[in-house]
Amino acid sequence: MGRGDVATESVSPGSAWVLRGGQIIDGLGNAPFRADVLVEGEVIAEVGAELPVAAGTRVLDVSGRTVMPGLIDAHCHISFDEPNSNDELFFHRREGLAAIIAAAHVGKLLRAGVTGFLDADSLFEIGVDLRDAIEAGIVAGPRMATGGNALLTAAGGTAGRLIPDSGRIGYGRVVSSRDEIVAEVRRQIKIGVDWIKVHVTGLLPRQKIRGEVQAWNLEELRLVVNTAHDLGIPVVGHCRGASSTRDAARAGFDMILHATYMDEAALEAVVAAKVPIVPTFTFQANLADFGAEVGASESVRKLFQKEIEESAVMLRRAYDAGVPLLCGSESGFSLTPYGDWHYRELEIFVRYLGFTPLDAIRAATSANARSIGLDGRTGAVEPGRLADLIVVDGDPSRDVTLLGEPDRILHVILGGREMRIPEPAPRSDPPGWRGSTYGSRILRKRDLRG
Repeated sequence: MGRGDVATESVSPGSAWVLRGGQIIDGLGNAPFRADVLVEGEVIAEVGAELPVAAGTRVLDVSGRTVMPGLIDAHCHISFDEPNSNDELFFHRREGLAAIIAAAHVGKLLRAGVTGFLDADSLFEIGVDLRDAIEAGIVAGPRMATGGNALLTAAGGTAGRLIPDSGRIGYGRVVSSRDEIVAEVRRQIKIGVDWIKVHVTGLLPRQKIRGEVQAWNLEELRLVVNTAHDLGIPVVGHCRGASSTRDAARAGFDMILHATYMDEAALEAVVAAKVPIVPTFTFQANLADFGAEVGASESVRKLFQKEIEESAVMLRRAYDAGVPLLCGSESGFSLTPYGDWHYRELEIFVRYLGFTPLDAIRAATSANARSIGLDGRTGAVEPGRLADLIVVDGDPSRDVTLLGEPDRILHVILGGREMRIPEPAPRSDPPGWRGSTYGSRILRKRDLRG
């Protein structure tokens, strides 16, 4: 990528060009092969060896490089701006400024090779406006799908007593009756969301059990699904724990985030529904592996390591039974800053779930296209797909961690256009933007080197 350029597009709409001589990772799980890629307008027109080139067609020599689909991140919080705590997230953010900062962050995703992402819930529901600005060409960013506020009960969410009994706080909207549930789902669909998100589990004070507890019953979950589906909108659930995962699957959820600590009943339910799961272990893995860098206690690091190891067994069983597992990074927190860790879930799939690198790439590309509403239309290097591609220095089919080295992402192509995004300028935080912390700093990947 052009590292010092302003955001621009080097190929005009409707033009044809060829990526010549690269190794192709098609994103479908097939073995890499050598071929040219012909792009016409927004789509891939042809993939084959030594394609003929018409006069006037631009040729980009990618010999010795890898051409593959751009990454799709199914769990990204683009409006959060890397908080250290719920206090900071809920009480130290301003709507207009949050929108401006989010617009600055999407370029970091492109630079990291991300050509699509799902922001399932957002502060102040600014995700809808950011998505529309990207689609209108006002902001240069990946393809984006978005939710509004996550639906919470007063006992839901991950902030305990910070959650009010009614109204909105941060990214969440508290609903307390059947009428409120229906009205809120319809309101969000009216403003243009792509997904409805439900925080099915939450943290409660003095609960002497492991982790989060289910805060919605099955009847309420079915009400959300039926209301959303009647208007053609899918539903995604935050589920940490066996019963929540089981009931979300039974209720007809279209995607589940986390699905940790499944038991046999939960496994049976997700297999029967074939509901895609986004484990999103990147946050836990970063805390387990690098928590000491940000001042996290050893006990907390061990707890998150245990969650990965104990949950991976059941998730692998679900995958082997036909349940899609998709890659999401939970970028947007201080442990998962934008642009640094979008590749990391692929590494975790290989390490803990026994995926091959090609399987992991498929989970982050073609399989993941459903998270942004483009299943079958992007995420693969094959004719007819949108030309959302990256050119990589190296072979990610052997080592997916290469995708985490910024200098190896040589070209990012979105809808047939090569995107040139500048490195972000150094910034400071606006007054009052940061609050209390669980760590001493943001976990920038570059700071770990050496």
